[in-house]
Amino acid sequence: MNEPITTSKRVLEPNERISEVLFGLIMVLTFTGSLSVAEAGRDDVRTMLIGALGCNLAWGIIDGVFYLMGCLAEKASDIATLRAVRQADPETAHRLIADAVPSALAAVLDATDLERIRQRMNQLPEPPPHPRLSWSDWRGALGVFLLVFLSTFPVAVPFIFLQSAPLAMRGSNAIAIAMLFLAGFAYGRCVGRSPWLVGLSMVGLGGLLVALTIALGG
Repeated sequence: MNEPITTSKRVLEPNERISEVLFGLIMVLTFTGSLSVAEAGRDDVRTMLIGALGCNLAWGIIDGVFYLMGCLAEKASDIATLRAVRQADPETAHRLIADAVPSALAAVLDATDLERIRQRMNQLPEPPPHPRLSWSDWRGALGVFLLVFLSTFPVAVPFIFLQSAPLAMRGSNAIAIAMLFLAGFAYGRCVGRSPWLVGLSMVGLGGLLVALTIALGG
């Protein structure tokens, strides 16, 4: 019975989760940032909320589809590598294996290690003719969708519960700044940089990206 090649990679790595949250935040901020609080009425606020929710809903679906496409491409690459290693002579197979692993890992693998890996790959079950999506792939796509879509709500909450548009805007901006900082703080910890510095930088970068998106008509 053919079995798909499996991986120990988590459904969504921490940096991927942070990136999805930042994407959703920037999308919703392009809507709230374009609202003129001096002239906005409840109908304008309602229209803005519907637009923000609809946009993040659509982009959540699109991002989830892109995630699944990436999973298929990765699985196809794994299958192609396995078949190429099996069909190649040992020296070529060693080079293919070294090219397939991260450079830091390839640097510490000697010929004995590469040969051991080649033999283990030859013992694996025959891969499927075409890559197939697993349940974890679908869970990852759902996670991407939820992260993009749900990141809309904290920023939109003040506009739902506060009647004053200027007050709601200040509350929304405060929440957005806090979320950008927390996302940057978490990303800084992931990449081994100062969390506080990266958090503050993310606030500035997020504000710049939102301003550019609004200026370009996004």
